[in-house]
Amino acid sequence: MSDPSELKYTSSHEWVRVEGKTIIVGITDYAQALLADITNIELPEPDEHHHYEKREDVCVIESLRTSHDMRAPVAGTITEINTELLSNPEIVNEDPYGEGWLIRMKPDDMRHVERLMDIYRYEENLPEEEEE
Repeated sequence: MSDPSELKYTSSHEWVRVEGKTIIVGITDYAQALLADITNIELPEPDEHHHYEKREDVCVIESLRTSHDMRAPVAGTITEINTELLSNPEIVNEDPYGEGWLIRMKPDDMRHVERLMDIYRYEENLPEEEEE
């Protein structure tokens, strides 16, 4: 499991971990909790010739409640997908910051990754829980 305080975040609830010249991307614990029981994940094929723009839909995560389009946190190409999730999508619910990662990307510009939110800013932007 990654330490969530060392990751970068998007307003659409993706997390990003830098590993050398690539990034690992997944959905946050908050996002997986909203989705609840994840039943299927549609991942793209890695393709160095297919370029994704920032915020472009990358994959679809389906649950018993709803579906979620995960977006590219920065512009770049997908170099690897977590194929284990194709047969075991519940891993995202069990370990969203570790084994539940979704894609590896090569960003066009690593400086764009550094501009993403840190954990404190991300948590400040989460909706407040309703009191019962």
